[in-house]
Order: sequence, then structure tokens, then C-alpha cells
Amino acid sequence: MGAGSNRMNIYTVRKATQGLANYICKKNKQDQGVVIAYDSRNNSKIFSKEVALVLNANGIKTFIFKNLRPTPELSFTIRALKATAGIMITASHNPPEYNGYKVYWEDGGQIVAPNDKEIIDEVNKITDLKNINKITELEAKQQNLYKEIGEEVDEKYLNEVKKLILNPEIIKKQGKNLKIVYTPLHGTGGTLIPKILKEIGFINLYIVPEQEKPDGNFPTVQYPNPEDVNAFKLALELAKKVEADIILATDPDADRLGVFVKDNITGEFKAFTGNMSALLIAKYQLEEKTKRNMLPQNGVIIKTIVSSNMIKEIIKEYKLNLIEVLTGFKYIGEQIKILEKTKEYQFIFGYEESYGCLLGTYARDKDGIAAVVAICEAACYYQTKKMTLCDKINEMYEKYGYYKEDLKFFTLKGSDGIKKITNIMENLRNQNIEKIGNNNIISVRDYKSGEKTEMLTGKKIKIELPKSNVLYYELENDKWFCIRPSGTEPKIKIYLGVRGKNANDANNQLEELEKEILSLVN
Repeated sequence: MGAGSNRMNIYTVRKATQGLANYICKKNKQDQGVVIAYDSRNNSKIFSKEVALVLNANGIKTFIFKNLRPTPELSFTIRALKATAGIMITASHNPPEYNGYKVYWEDGGQIVAPNDKEIIDEVNKITDLKNINKITELEAKQQNLYKEIGEEVDEKYLNEVKKLILNPEIIKKQGKNLKIVYTPLHGTGGTLIPKILKEIGFINLYIVPEQEKPDGNFPTVQYPNPEDVNAFKLALELAKKVEADIILATDPDADRLGVFVKDNITGEFKAFTGNMSALLIAKYQLEEKTKRNMLPQNGVIIKTIVSSNMIKEIIKEYKLNLIEVLTGFKYIGEQIKILEKTKEYQFIFGYEESYGCLLGTYARDKDGIAAVVAICEAACYYQTKKMTLCDKINEMYEKYGYYKEDLKFFTLKGSDGIKKITNIMENLRNQNIEKIGNNNIISVRDYKSGEKTEMLTGKKIKIELPKSNVLYYELENDKWFCIRPSGTEPKIKIYLGVRGKNANDANNQLEELEKEILSLVN
């Protein structure tokens, strides 16, 4: 945020909104309206009102939340109100100096091709601020274009989340025995998560007091990201004090969930990665739906290409299908929309390694609120079996293999950084790499060229995914790594995964593979 055309401020927000308004009017969808929500970040409320009034000045009705709300609720509300689009003012889990502008389309998912490029084209056509329309809030309300929404939408959204519960009777009996520590990390999660947990029967809920109130400065954390174990410092202190079973944290817009679980063997709290919590939720859902004959024959799970491959072993057991998409939950949402039209598969679960998952089709983006409910339900259920979530994930490792993943990144700022990132990607493309350490490369997927090359035969296969600046290397013995520039930060990201015989073997393999890849990139 700040002054200038390369920062987020009321002028760049107005310009983006005018471009979107022009696009909506071109599509003759102005009568359907646009839903607007915002999180706890500095200036989020101001930006959201600017968005509404520019849209109103173009004759487009807006439904704007009176107070801060989570991103998944926005996704749900777009379809609930049959709106043409939605806008979420949030910078997700980025540092305090950031804010952001996320656009959703009428299906409730983030914009994808061709809408994304066409909207950006409309924004770039605006070269003079005089071309941006604006009216006052009073004028907008007099014209019945500015409508505030709130609690009535909350209830509809939370009811959809409650429908996902498979064992309500066990929660009623056992819920009072599960001790939960929760932190919204100064974000939107506090508006709905304590409410729904208490309503369904989890009464032993402890909220980290220092992080309960929304605050865009995020004073108690360096980085409001549940992927960062340092963000759990205060939650861990409280959990030890109250002898909690599970610790939960959501990011500022409450679409990501981080989890710590008490291991009864060591007495310590164990951090779950995004892959671990998603796989555990998926496994629980599949087990329970199988018992109830709720699992469709054409069921499908959708994951991003950089998420854990353990799911491939799990779906064999349940005879399900798998769809892999590019990094970004918007591609999972896009697939849900496609499947609703083709009826080829029935969506069951979607997840990405960066702490996001979705259990139903009521929303089209990752949902931290539903994930909280699901993992608490699973913890409650396994308690009745004398198991913790640590016990369950270890059982899964024993059954399917010790899958372990990691993410490394380099921050390369400025124009020099952009050049370095470009050079790294092009150097990798120009090298005919056949081995990484002692590991033979089986295939290389270049999502920029849209081709997969099988190394043994040299055969090239077309990749049926959108083109993107991503390289994916498949190695022997279920190892892999993937490299891509970040879409939101000045970083180059390296994802990697292995499958070990046991925990130590997996850790050793991962450490060895990391060294080989880093030497290759450097």
C-alpha cells in the first residue's frame, strides 16, 4: 500500500474497479450485482467502499458486508445472491504493509481464463482518472444501488458448513471433552469460527486473547501466516496452560488453516503441514462416507500438482478418480464448475499444500471455517477410538507410505530479481538434465510449452492444462520436485516430495534431494 501507480491506494483501486465495471457492462451483467467483502487489514474497509461506489456510478448494484468477513463466505454469497461477480479486499497471509484485490466471477470462483485477461485489458485501457465514474454513498443508496448485508448471510453460509458434518451425534457426546485453542491471528476468523464451534457442541474453546481482535498491524506476529510455526507462539503457550488437544490458526481472511496436535506419546505439540491436515480430513471423510454409502462411484478428488502424492494411494483404496491442476485454488474451483456441466465426476474434496482445502460445492475457494469444523469433528471421532490425530496420521503413513514434502524459496526483489528469476527458469529449460544426484529423471513437464517429455524415449506428450511458467520433474522412487516463480511475491519457489520406508528414511531422502536441487539452481 502507498502512493503511486505501483502501489495499492484509492486511485489504483478505483481504476481496477472501473475496468471491471466496463467488463461487466460489456457482458450485459450489470443487473445481477456484485458482492464485496473485506478483511482486517489496514484500509480494507475504505477500499471496499471505494469499490462499491465506482460500481454504483456505473449502474451496478453492490452487496457490501457491513463488517469484515472471511473470503470463503464471499465465495458462497456470490452464488447465493446470484451476483455476477465478487471482490475481496485482502492480502491473505502477506505482511502488514500489503493489501490486495481479488476478483471472483458468478460461479463463486476466482477469475480464470479468459475472464482474467479480458478484465485486465479493460483496466489497462483506463489511462485518465477522468474516465473513472464515482458517486456518493448517499446518491448510491437513493438509487437503491448500495445494499449492506451481514448476519442473514452468515446464517445461510454456516448452515451449509454444518451440512458437511458426518457425525453430529459424536460431537454432541464427545465435543465437550475436546480442548481446542484457536487464534484468528487478528483476522476475520474470529467473526464466525467461535460461533459455529460452540453451536455444534465444542464448548472447551480457548481463544488466544492477544490475537482475538482484528488488527491490520498484526502486532503479535511478524507474519500472519498459519504456515509459519512462529505465528503459533502465543497459541502454544495457552495450549500448554489449558492442556489442549489441538491448536488451530486461520490467516487474516480465514481461508487457510494451520494445525498443531498434541502427541500423547511425547506430550509435545506436533505441527501438521497443509498436506497432513488436508489428507487427514480427506481420509476421515472417505472412511465415514463409505460407512454411510455416501461415496459416489464417479467421485473425484482434485489437488494441485505440488500437493502430496499420498492421495494417489488413498484413492486406489476407495476406487476414486484424481484431477491435478496448476498451483492456485482458483483452478480447483474452475474444475468444480466444469464438472457441474459435464457430470463426468462428482466432486468430493479439493486441497493444496499451502494449507487450503474445500469439502463441498457451496463455495468455490478454500475454506478455513469448514476445515476447522472438519478437523475438530475428526479429532472428536478418533478420541472415541482412543486415538489422537497424531496416531491417525501415523497409521496413514504406515499404510500408504511415509510421504514427506517441503517448500524452499528465494526472495529476489526489484528488476534485478526479476531477471535472476527469468534466468533460473530459462537455464533449467536449456539444460538436458537426466539425473539429480543418484536419482534418474523419469519425465519433465514444462507447463510453459505445454509438453511432458519422457526421458527414456524422448517422447513428448501434450499437457492438457493452461500454460504457465512451471517446471515439474518426476524422479525414480516416487520423488519429485517442481519450480516456479511466485505469482504474488518476488520469489522463486521450489516444491519437492519423497516417499520413505519410515519417518527417518523420508527425512533423509528429503534432505538429500533438497541439497541436490539447491546446488542445481544456484
